[in-house]
Amino acid sequence: MKPLQQVTIIVKGIVQGVGFRPFVFRLAHQLTLLGSVLNNHLGVTIVLKGNSEQIEQFIDTLAKSPPPLARIDAIEVTHQTQLSLFDKFSIIESHASTDEHANVAISADMSICRDCLNDINDPQNRHYQYPFTNCTNCGPRYTIINALPYDRCNTAMADFEMCEDCHAAYTNPMNRRYHAQPVSCPHCGPQLTFSVINARAECLYDSSMLIALEQAVEMINRGGIIAIKGLGGFHLVCDATNNDAVAALRERKQRLAKPLAIMVTNLAQAKLCVSGTETEWQVLTSPEKPITLMTKRVVSNDNSDNGKDDGSNNGPIILSPLLAPGIDRLGVFLPYTPLHHLLMQRLQKPIVATSANRSGEPIISNQADIEQYLSHVVDGILDHNRPIINACDDSVVQVIDGQLQVIRLARGYAPLTINLHTPMLSNSQNSVLAVGAQQKNTVAFGFADNLIVSPHIGDLFSLEAEQYFSRSLATFKRLYDFSPSHIVHDNHPRYAPTQWAENYQSEHHLLPSHCIGIQHHFAHVLSVMAMHQRTEQVLGFSFDGTGLGDDGALWGSEVMLADVNGFTTVAHFSCFKLIGGEQAIKHPVRILLALLFEQMPLEQVLLLPIAAIADLGSKTVTNLYQLWRNNSHCIECRSVGRLFDALAVALGFIGSSQYEGQAGMMIETAANAYNCKSNIEPLPVTLNTISDTDSQPIQWHSSDFITQLVNCSVESSHNPLINQQICWHFINAISQQLDRIGQQYPQLPQVFCGGVFQNKTLLSQCIYDCKRGQRQVLPSGHIPINDGGIALGQLWYAIHHMA
Repeated sequence: MKPLQQVTIIVKGIVQGVGFRPFVFRLAHQLTLLGSVLNNHLGVTIVLKGNSEQIEQFIDTLAKSPPPLARIDAIEVTHQTQLSLFDKFSIIESHASTDEHANVAISADMSICRDCLNDINDPQNRHYQYPFTNCTNCGPRYTIINALPYDRCNTAMADFEMCEDCHAAYTNPMNRRYHAQPVSCPHCGPQLTFSVINARAECLYDSSMLIALEQAVEMINRGGIIAIKGLGGFHLVCDATNNDAVAALRERKQRLAKPLAIMVTNLAQAKLCVSGTETEWQVLTSPEKPITLMTKRVVSNDNSDNGKDDGSNNGPIILSPLLAPGIDRLGVFLPYTPLHHLLMQRLQKPIVATSANRSGEPIISNQADIEQYLSHVVDGILDHNRPIINACDDSVVQVIDGQLQVIRLARGYAPLTINLHTPMLSNSQNSVLAVGAQQKNTVAFGFADNLIVSPHIGDLFSLEAEQYFSRSLATFKRLYDFSPSHIVHDNHPRYAPTQWAENYQSEHHLLPSHCIGIQHHFAHVLSVMAMHQRTEQVLGFSFDGTGLGDDGALWGSEVMLADVNGFTTVAHFSCFKLIGGEQAIKHPVRILLALLFEQMPLEQVLLLPIAAIADLGSKTVTNLYQLWRNNSHCIECRSVGRLFDALAVALGFIGSSQYEGQAGMMIETAANAYNCKSNIEPLPVTLNTISDTDSQPIQWHSSDFITQLVNCSVESSHNPLINQQICWHFINAISQQLDRIGQQYPQLPQVFCGGVFQNKTLLSQCIYDCKRGQRQVLPSGHIPINDGGIALGQLWYAIHHMA
């Protein structure tokens, strides 16, 4: 008989709240091993006593086949010389430690699993029609956690006492609801209520019938707008096939053009609304259930099959044209909670499901705020009494060239934890906080061997948004007992996160070398490098709308050779003026005028048949010309995003900018429409360079390029087909120039980052050119390609440069 051995195993990663301990319990019993398992600040600690072969088999199975929602980052095994007196294998109570940082990756919230979905649809199951059914393989995690370790007493479920049946499931290691902290049923768990605004008619959940839910369904079917509480906040919901309802939502919320996402009943219904690739359908149906941007299907009067029933629905679905006006894509997602499934089963039609918030502010997570801020928007509120401790919006993604691109990092994907291959913060005194950018803000933390990126916080242009930013910081500092030794921020001095960082430095007496500023576009490139844990040089294309450059101008067309130590700019667009500064971003006709003034006399500009210029009137245009000529109230800019704005105004797509990225999406839609049609004579337009010497970066001539395109549109009397061709040529000309730069550095991996590369047509062409030239591309992966990734880039720089 072989002698017994004993080992202690520490498992790090996403290992709490995902059914890890019962999995370990069952595996240990199968292999007749003795010992224990517990959650603590390190992750999961397992003590095993038994035959060495069985212990090795246990570790191998654990590493290769963990529970579905788990992610193992590290398995540390220590052999013990002294054997303990175990007589069985047991699960012991969790305990916390105040001596060290928590080293646990908090699990993101996950959609309802197939088993729980079967439970709520089974009349014989005690969870039948229960809107809060979950198990260890699904349900809320981050949004209900208050402290680590992840135990019920540290969650939003602390005040819900389990009934006898739920307690039996919760304490049975062989049950899939073992230690599922939100476990509950109709007898002991959260309840639904429905309120009619101004009527205060409330209806409690009834175990025999979901009265509250039925009333919400009735109101939606009548064309009403209701707020529904989900996992991380409220949605504003209405019938997506009712044009009047969608119009009312837009009018009441003053969201005149920004696209609205829809929730559909199932995959079959999604295929009646959008078309997609196999990869896109896989992303749509993944456990994360993100909002996925896909191509609209248009119901037509001809004999095509667009929008026709596939046999699983009653007929074609005609969505309101107001959902995403002027663009060819639509955000679609599937029900991800039991409540959503029960709602959609009753409605059997797509609904608008957009975040409940005031413009530019965080998602609302409690009924009181809905009543205070959105009572003029909604007709009713479907609420429940499980508190949302940490608000979290829906993730937004798209698929480009078979790769997932994250636009908003939130539910399902966040918090995002990256385990370092080579620990760089092993000194327990070193911990870094990166506070991110002003727009699409996220924050990031680095300590021990973990980099952690928060869920989407949003744009920090209001007091409420800044308070949400502070609450998010407090959440992670509380969860991880985290007090940063170093702060890293954007170089822009007026960004709210930068000011927060400087105040923190002063209040906590950090050394100046411990508060680090990073250039915005460099941080974009670093964020993708961080996802690949790369430190060596890359060729980075960092294109966006705004970001302060080292020379005081607003950059946004940066081509740089970058590593973790710094960057060298090799190309960019030439600078042009933003007349009136930030006013030009809101009123992009000013950008167009500045570009035209560089190439034409004022008199000629005034004669151009461009609606946005005519609407200003000659006096205003002349005044703007004087500001431009005298360089008064102007900011220098070389942003590609602003060039998209100018072209969209010139072609009549937009007047003022109604939402960020509107110009880019409309130009992309027009380019895609042209690309589907027969060839036309090439445009007599070139993207010229101003300088191309060894000592100076290449500069592409911004005003010359835009003016050529404007002239082509004017000469064709703004022919829609020519305008489509202009949009296609605009995108194609940019990608050709990037390809030429890439050919000069074939040995370097290429990084495409910044909000402009959310343009699927542009990025697809760039990736195609790289593949054709056999050049490597580093995809952005799960980190947002826009400013939501800035914090991770800041963090990646800081951990390599801590004083």
